[in-house]
Amino acid sequence: MTNSIPNMSVIKSTQRIMPTALGISNAGALLRSGGLVAFPTETVYGLGADATNGTAVAGIFAAKGRPSFNPLIIHVNSLEKALSLAEFNVDALKLAEAFWPGPLTLVVPKKAGSRISDLALAGLDSIAIRVPSEPVARRIIEASERPIAAPSANRSGKVSPTTTGHVLDDLDGLIDAIIIGETAKVGLESTIIACLDVRPTMLRPGGLSRERIEKVLGHSLSEPLKFQGAKSLPIAPGMLLSHYAPRASVRLEAHDAAPSEAVLLFGPSKIFGLSEALISTNLSEKSDLAEAAANLFMALRKLDASGAGSIAVAPVPNWGLGEAINDRLRRAAAPRL
Repeated sequence: MTNSIPNMSVIKSTQRIMPTALGISNAGALLRSGGLVAFPTETVYGLGADATNGTAVAGIFAAKGRPSFNPLIIHVNSLEKALSLAEFNVDALKLAEAFWPGPLTLVVPKKAGSRISDLALAGLDSIAIRVPSEPVARRIIEASERPIAAPSANRSGKVSPTTTGHVLDDLDGLIDAIIIGETAKVGLESTIIACLDVRPTMLRPGGLSRERIEKVLGHSLSEPLKFQGAKSLPIAPGMLLSHYAPRASVRLEAHDAAPSEAVLLFGPSKIFGLSEALISTNLSEKSDLAEAAANLFMALRKLDASGAGSIAVAPVPNWGLGEAINDRLRRAAAPRL
């Protein structure tokens, strides 16, 4: 398997489609014909293609500039559809019944005879699958009559998109269409849990907290896998070390700021030199982690657009959704591959 997909031809104009009945129907037809359609989910905006069409899936990799060894999340409309594509053990079934539709992706063995493109699965025998809760996303999947492969709708490694504008900033002219929708409600990618071994493992923290998952399971999750480098093949999306990265460098656990820096605050953060910083924004002035998660990617984009060479990030608590926020911030701060 090669590590990249050749660049696709630039599409002259990306259609803007309203989420009306006619618009959804047209988007479904585009997906069935092999097109690329960006659409809102409750987590972030996704870039969708027919998961059974290898050529369409290749278009995702080309538009994103994404390494082909990174598998894609397959989006379906129901647990019943997921069960037709994959094998669920007791824990996987328990989690699906508790949290679907919602911001949870399960990595489970693919079912023999599955029609999902090998490219979408990165050649693996497992499948990352979820049922989104955003009504527009569900209507698009239904209209397409296909399982939909949909990573975040941005250039690979860049900050994930939570608004229509974010998607167009990265992909206008590179994809067939975008569904005009509201700001993503969760604002973080889905939590990914692997149910491949005796004990479920968290592969990526996300919009569903560890605490809620472990409460349903009745036991703790295995520890998250360590970040993977360029020579290690990930078994789920979002597991590369350098990911979700703005142009500016990112400095974590900051307690001071330089005059040339942008500053990302959380709650009543005490940052020495804040008044001299180039720009600052607060993820949540009331220290609400859910609000902070929803604002994270938008805040990073805003600070990056200031032209600052570095973003100083105040400490964020590492419990609840803070675990996922800190995971994204660490990846944003990691050395670029």
